[in-house]
Amino acid sequence: MTGKITDPDVRLLAGIGGTIEADFPLNEEWGGSPFSWITLRPSRQRGKIGEMLVAGWLAAKNMSVAPSPDSQADRIVNGRRVEVKLSTRWKNGQYKFQQIRDQRYEFIVCLGICPYDAHCWVVPKDEIMRRWKSGDGVHSQHGGQAGVDTAWLSFAVEHPPAWLREYGGSLSDAFQVLKQTVGEG
Repeated sequence: MTGKITDPDVRLLAGIGGTIEADFPLNEEWGGSPFSWITLRPSRQRGKIGEMLVAGWLAAKNMSVAPSPDSQADRIVNGRRVEVKLSTRWKNGQYKFQQIRDQRYEFIVCLGICPYDAHCWVVPKDEIMRRWKSGDGVHSQHGGQAGVDTAWLSFAVEHPPAWLREYGGSLSDAFQVLKQTVGEG
């Protein structure tokens, strides 16, 4: 395929698309960011990207990382079951770590990506579930408070909840929490 449009209807459609493209500008804030490509991927792929980023980061820091043998966790880190959640910074300045479920894992690694920065928290599952049940910082994602299937953790990037501080913030802080939790690599 040469990349030239020969069909007149396709040419017409492309021309119309060119006139409306300005109505849907790219998010300039991410322009030049080494993470901008992530924002162009569908949400299902972003989850996989998050898993791969965390796995690569931890492996580079000499942690033992393997895929989970089942769908109840994303990775096995130093023998411990870990769920990974990725959020890029939303236009409103928030992270939203979504699709949190009560499955068979011990910790959630929440990786937040901004255009030129990253944040991370390593939160015990028990803490997330307790906060979900009490409605304190973790909220049902579908069906309001009555929703029981999935939850999300949402907060302004610059103002994470105070209770999250002990679980990380920077990548290096989160790595220290993870080392204390799962042991050295």
